[in-house]
Amino acid sequence: MDKLAEEAAKRIEAVRGVTRAFRLPNLLTYARIAAVPAIAACLFAISIYGVGLWLRWVALVLFIAAALTDLLDGWAARAYGELSSLGRMLDPIADKLLVGGSLFMLAADDTIRGWSLWAAFIILCREILVSGLREYLAELNVSMPVSRMAKWKTVLQLVAVGFLLAGPAGDQLVPGTTWTGVALLWVAALLTLYTGFDYFRAGVRHLTD
Repeated sequence: MDKLAEEAAKRIEAVRGVTRAFRLPNLLTYARIAAVPAIAACLFAISIYGVGLWLRWVALVLFIAAALTDLLDGWAARAYGELSSLGRMLDPIADKLLVGGSLFMLAADDTIRGWSLWAAFIILCREILVSGLREYLAELNVSMPVSRMAKWKTVLQLVAVGFLLAGPAGDQLVPGTTWTGVALLWVAALLTLYTGFDYFRAGVRHLTD
C-alpha cells in the first residue's frame, strides 16, 4: 500500500509539473523564444532572397511583441501567484536569445558593421560571462538577483535593437533611424560593461573562496 501511495503521489506531482509548465507566464516566455527564429527568418529573407524591406516592419512587430512578453510574464506570475523555477530559468534565457539572435542577424546583413560590431561583441560576451558566473554561484547556493541597473540595460538593448531592426526601412520614413540604433547600441554596450563588472565584483569573493 505504501508503494502504491508513493507511486500515486509521484504521478500527481508529475501531472502538476506539466500543468505548471503550460501556465500563462511560461507560455509567454515560450512565445518570446519562438519569436527569435521568426525574426531571423525575416532578415534572412531580405538579405538572401531580396524580399522587400516591408519584412523589416514584420520583424520589428514580432520583436516588440516578444519584448512585451518580458513584462507580461513577470506581471502574470506575480499577479496569479505562479512563480516557478522553470520560469525563473527560462526568462533570462529568452531575453538573451531575443537580443543575441537579433544582433547576430543584424551583423550578418550589415546593419551593424565596422566599429559597431564591437558593441554587439561586448554585449554578447558579457551575457555569456554573467550567465556562467550565475551558474557557478548557483552550485554554491548563492543567488545573484538582477539589479535595477541591469534591468535598464536590458530595456536599452531592446530599444536599440528595435531601431536597428527598422534599419533602412525606418530611414525611408525617419532619416537617421539606423544611426540612432547604433548610438543606442553603444550606450547599451557601455552600460552592459558596467553592470557586468558590478556582478563580477559581487560574486568575486565567492570565486576566491
